[in-house]
Amino acid sequence: MGERRNYSDGYWWSKDGLRLHYRDYAGPADRPPLLCFPGLTRNARDYEALAERLAGRWRVIAVEFRGRGESAYTKDPMTYVPLVYLQDVEALLTELNITRFVAVGTSLGGIVTMLLAATDGGKLAGVVLNDVGPELDPAGLARIRTYVGKSVWYPTWMHAARGLAEGNSEVYPDYGVEDWLRMAKRLYRVNSSGRIVLDYDMKIAEPFRVPGNEAGPDMWPTIDALAGRPLLVVRGEHSDILGAATAEKMIARVPGAELVTVPGVGHAPTLEEPEAMAGIERLLAKVAA
Repeated sequence: MGERRNYSDGYWWSKDGLRLHYRDYAGPADRPPLLCFPGLTRNARDYEALAERLAGRWRVIAVEFRGRGESAYTKDPMTYVPLVYLQDVEALLTELNITRFVAVGTSLGGIVTMLLAATDGGKLAGVVLNDVGPELDPAGLARIRTYVGKSVWYPTWMHAARGLAEGNSEVYPDYGVEDWLRMAKRLYRVNSSGRIVLDYDMKIAEPFRVPGNEAGPDMWPTIDALAGRPLLVVRGEHSDILGAATAEKMIARVPGAELVTVPGVGHAPTLEEPEAMAGIERLLAKVAA
């Protein structure tokens, strides 16, 4: 018996000829779909819990950026940058004829969401920015640079889970072995040799190591562009990417925006936490109204 799946796999083509992948969880056509954009080293599996909770009530499309999961790897690593991810998303919107949607962006996915607000903001029915903003804490960026693009492999899923726990116990201090196993199965895959390896192209690190390539120039205007639509900012209490002062400033600039701080976690909340889920439900209630 295969595992039960409540999504279908979808594919689209980038302008430069890459076949890219998304998961499509069905929902009513009379509501704007949610497009979920993952973090730097992550993939569509990160949104399983959120999508399964909302599927049937909302259509959820979990995107895999180029170089991650089942999306193709590029020959030119300098296309692993937010502006190209933005172009890839715009190609997907055209392909699926989506004219209005709710964007959910974690970390890098939130940067792409902010760029969408600046370039195509009229399509946004609502926005969730998960642990990211127009200013990124240099300490968190330095930490990410220490591990992104470093090839590791494990012989078993339990070894992978232990490796994750060793490196991320400060981010998720309350996690037990089952939580780490679940995270490992989202972040890793089994390769042709039977080894458990990271599920992304190691070359995504190349442009990220160039200072200034994490985002665009001044990103504050992208927050101002969100005025007039529901905005939820989710922040991990111990985040080293989104500072508390930056999060408060974001909320102050968008009337009616809400900030949810997830207690006890760092960068980034998984959006499965009760506080984050409740905040997303409140945002979607505003969108539905």
